[in-house]
Amino acid sequence: MTDLSASVVRAASPIDEIADRYVDTIARLDPLAATAMGIAGFDGAMTVFSPAGLAARADAARAVLVELAAQAPTDAVDAVTAAAMRERIGLDLELDDAGEWLASLNNIASPVQVLRDTFDLMPTDTVAAWENIAARMNALPSAVEGYTQSLAAGAARGLVAAARQVDEAAAQAQEQADAETSFFTAFSSGADVEEALANSPVAERVRADLARGAEAARSAYRELARFLREELAPQAPAADAAGRERYALWSRYFLGAAVDLDETYAWGLEELARVVAEQEAVAEQILGLAADGDVGDGATGDGDVVRLAIAVLDADPGRTLHGTDALRAWMQATSDAAIAALDGTQFDIPAPVRALECLIAPTQQGGIYYTAPSDDFSRPGRMWWSVPPEVTEFSTWREKTTVFHEGVPGHHLQCGQAVFDRATLNRWRRLACWVSGHGEGWALYAERLMGDLGFLDDLGDRLGMLDGQRMRAARVVFDLGVHLGLPAPERWGGGTWDADKGWEFLRANMNMPEPFVRFEFNRYLGWPGQAPSYKIGQRLWERARDDAAAAAAARGEDFDLRAFHARALGLGSVGLDVLRAALA
Repeated sequence: MTDLSASVVRAASPIDEIADRYVDTIARLDPLAATAMGIAGFDGAMTVFSPAGLAARADAARAVLVELAAQAPTDAVDAVTAAAMRERIGLDLELDDAGEWLASLNNIASPVQVLRDTFDLMPTDTVAAWENIAARMNALPSAVEGYTQSLAAGAARGLVAAARQVDEAAAQAQEQADAETSFFTAFSSGADVEEALANSPVAERVRADLARGAEAARSAYRELARFLREELAPQAPAADAAGRERYALWSRYFLGAAVDLDETYAWGLEELARVVAEQEAVAEQILGLAADGDVGDGATGDGDVVRLAIAVLDADPGRTLHGTDALRAWMQATSDAAIAALDGTQFDIPAPVRALECLIAPTQQGGIYYTAPSDDFSRPGRMWWSVPPEVTEFSTWREKTTVFHEGVPGHHLQCGQAVFDRATLNRWRRLACWVSGHGEGWALYAERLMGDLGFLDDLGDRLGMLDGQRMRAARVVFDLGVHLGLPAPERWGGGTWDADKGWEFLRANMNMPEPFVRFEFNRYLGWPGQAPSYKIGQRLWERARDDAAAAAAARGEDFDLRAFHARALGLGSVGLDVLRAALA
């Protein structure tokens, strides 16, 4: 086990004790969350997704807010904890009161996905680990039954996800139901199982439990697909837009801040234009080098300057990886090099956080994501790449910035440092609190920071970073425009934004294969307010840094960026309004 001792340990306060007990309550009421946090002892249990399960968690949330209100902060750390818990738990309850958790269904972050994805985080190296896996798989039918009860209760209140989301979720459920395509088929009988069970006297029993569990999981997803298609789809509205009231609530949830939605939309249009101009300037430089024979020879055909530059980069064999083995090795080498270069120069990275494991995900739906280390770092932080089966070549120029986003100085530094800092932060702040605008905003901020520090001086790598920034700016416009029914620029059809106009807009501003764009398109429509939290979060992070620099100048001091980053990351993940107040 990793040594997590520290020379100076802050004494736990009554507020810390409340927060720590609440983590125990979360783990008991939501074992899948316990697995995600890396809390041992709950991997064999299953979260209850029924209305009764949701109500139990809401009751616990109300109770902890009552406890919290009775305590006064003892220091600045307590003040941040109290503010962060009131903000996060309060918003959970607002969403519960609005019935939003009863209607949780989309193509990326609903129980449809969580019930499968939890198995990626579970240990697989012991007999006991596979016993837990078997128990959890065998509990999937009851979990799905409870989930469908919640969806039905939501429908009775007039709360049903849009038809597009119901169809997408049904297709995903059917994939897990069919033996040939189901994750559970291979997972329950692969090489990891045999390695862990070798020479175990209970091997045959565990294998049988796993076989039953895999069939139970497939059966559960089969029933979920049937329910979605036959019972929920007829009640699903055709309209994708969330509307202003729902959108404002979800925006606050994902940002941990209240922003002027109309001003943010106008800023999104301006930011997109600014990033496109910057991207075009870099593209012109790439084409100039190509004309001189210094970079590939792919600049042929019709198209704008950015697409011509992309053709040059994609034609460069030095920027192309073949196969997922090469991809994983490149991810790991790029991540390791960044950690080595930044540690002790820009950041002080704790020893356990210097380990980041890069993996090819067991799913094949596309996308790159990060999972945080467990509480004791026995499960390291991991960067996962979900690769569609038809994708066999990868361009490093597109993805170097993504490694910085998911790894160091992005999510892994941010999350890993919080998990490590048990000397100061209670368990709720280290393990349970996650705010998308804070986390994803920091990761985009980190990408820009790496550019400023010279890690993206290669023109191709810089174009890749700008390509990602362009996509994030475009989805601010798309998400706000479509969900709020805002005016669309004439270039994109004029009138009011709708999904069809948004599709053409995304295709023009996202340099990705069409299946990826389609997945993202559906994601934004089904998860209002989440996608813009990246770029808006980056904006608020940059404001916090600029405010700190201005304050230092007013005091006649030089601004210490490294110290600012250490102080800000030392807070853990908090709402962006709480971050601003804590750094003021």
